[in-house]
Amino acid sequence: MKQSTGKLTLDKPATYKIKVPGELDASWADWAGEITFKVESETSAPPVTTLIGAFDQAALQGVLRRLYSLGLPIISVVWMEGDQNR
Repeated sequence: MKQSTGKLTLDKPATYKIKVPGELDASWADWAGEITFKVESETSAPPVTTLIGAFDQAALQGVLRRLYSLGLPIISVVWMEGDQNR
């Protein structure tokens, strides 16, 4: 297992990249705060929305629960190590 040089904590924000299937529109951003949205769509595949934002662990749980309540499966959640603790 690769050891990380950054330090994650429960109370300090870190940047995460979250991918979900489908296309979330800009109105969702009002609820989520400062999140960058990017929809990727290949001609033969359904669209995938990537959300990038800085969250502490409680806020990250809130975003994931909101996605769950919308019925969206989570494709991936990735900690972007170089951007933590903005």
